[in-house]
Amino acid sequence: MPKISSSKTSPLSVHSASANEPPFEQPCPIRDVLNRIGDQWSLLVLETLYPEKKRFNELMREIGDISKQMLSRTLKKLEQDGFITREVYPEIPPRVEYELTPLGHSFLKPMRTLVGWADDHHRDIVNARQRYQPAERQWQQPK
Repeated sequence: MPKISSSKTSPLSVHSASANEPPFEQPCPIRDVLNRIGDQWSLLVLETLYPEKKRFNELMREIGDISKQMLSRTLKKLEQDGFITREVYPEIPPRVEYELTPLGHSFLKPMRTLVGWADDHHRDIVNARQRYQPAERQWQQPK
């Protein structure tokens, strides 16, 4: 395993170091988790399930601009990863409720920190995007 030169290593750099694979090509648990929860809907679904269980249609109403198919896919993914549970009640019509697991609850604090940071810095990021000019555009001569 190659040595990491910095005395301060991040979990990303530690998990990426491998003698057989270039950095960032080896499976990394941090990137795996971020890829799974970093989609457009997962954070919103998790936040909406706090503090109590909800039915599918409640989630649809509270989240708003999400299709049934996308909500279903997101719920399945979050259930597969252990963030939520799905409970089916033997009633007619069937009642299905979704609830945060202890893992899901434990994720709320860091998730809210990230969401707060994004909210605090969104304007800075938008401004930076507007100022950005790729290097090849900077060197073009005006016509």
